[in-house]
Amino acid sequence: MKNNYKIVCNTAAGRRRYMQYLVPQVVSCDIVDRYDIWVNTMNIRDIEFFRMLAKQYPKIRLVWQPNGIIDGNKSINAFYEDCCDEDTIYIKLDDDIVWIEPGYFEKIVQFRIDNPQYFVVSPMVINNQKTSYVFQCEGLLPIKRYRRADPFDKILLKSGKFAKELHQWFIDNYLINNEYTKLHCGNYPMGITRFSINSIVWFGSQLKAFGGIVTDDDEEFMSSIKPTLLGQSNCLFGGALIAHFAFGPQRKKLDNTDLLNQYGTYLHDTWSHDPRLKEIDSYVQHCMKTVDGYTEEECRNLELPPYKTPVKENKLKHRLRFLWERYLYYKKPYLKP
Repeated sequence: MKNNYKIVCNTAAGRRRYMQYLVPQVVSCDIVDRYDIWVNTMNIRDIEFFRMLAKQYPKIRLVWQPNGIIDGNKSINAFYEDCCDEDTIYIKLDDDIVWIEPGYFEKIVQFRIDNPQYFVVSPMVINNQKTSYVFQCEGLLPIKRYRRADPFDKILLKSGKFAKELHQWFIDNYLINNEYTKLHCGNYPMGITRFSINSIVWFGSQLKAFGGIVTDDDEEFMSSIKPTLLGQSNCLFGGALIAHFAFGPQRKKLDNTDLLNQYGTYLHDTWSHDPRLKEIDSYVQHCMKTVDGYTEEECRNLELPPYKTPVKENKLKHRLRFLWERYLYYKKPYLKP
């Protein structure tokens, strides 16, 4: 609780290889009243991992996909309808947030309360286009060639090579020596622009006003469409920092490095000096070993939720259909009659 607001975190889950590092940081935080894990996967080992955590920690609540359809990022929007309580501040965290600055939750909640004029608030995020752009402009990030504030920038969003260098730059220069506060900077209001919502904070009353109906792409809706329609801006809060592991185009490159292990080694060592975090970390690792040790037969005997996945179109047919539709699009007038 904070200023009579309940604090609820949520994560669209998920991949246990990342969440093994996220969960202890959320569960151990006293200001967080509840941690909702939005189960948006068909991977039975991941699901069983979440079930074990929910049995152990009352703070964790498993939220099942309301429509029963699992389709990656496309099926996340339905979960927002459960985030409309008026007395609640919600904090969204991607499942591959691998490091959170100590005191993050307290600071960003206070900033959210003190600044109700914004639609959503985001921290500074290692491996986030807007944060990298700000760090570039502030002279903090030594990018050789200027990058524009483009949410789909081919380097800041799509380059695994850049993401690898960025994480290593952060780990070597700021994380292992605990000097990450040197990256704190000002606050940056922004509007009518998309940004990656790796972690955002909103009031439940804001979503209640429109029933929590988030259409299609939740990132486009929450960062750009809805605040534009409401005439509100969003804000990057420069006083708190987290690390996001990878965007889709970067993931293959980063998963073939030891970067995740570097974050894990740092966290395990840090948590070993805190009895509470050490206990949580130990149980999370127990869960990891348990589900990783299941045989295929044991997995088949575990209960899957009544989920369905859309039938995937043949890749060649999908590509041909895409090209044909794009051709027709450019043949037609841009404006509707």
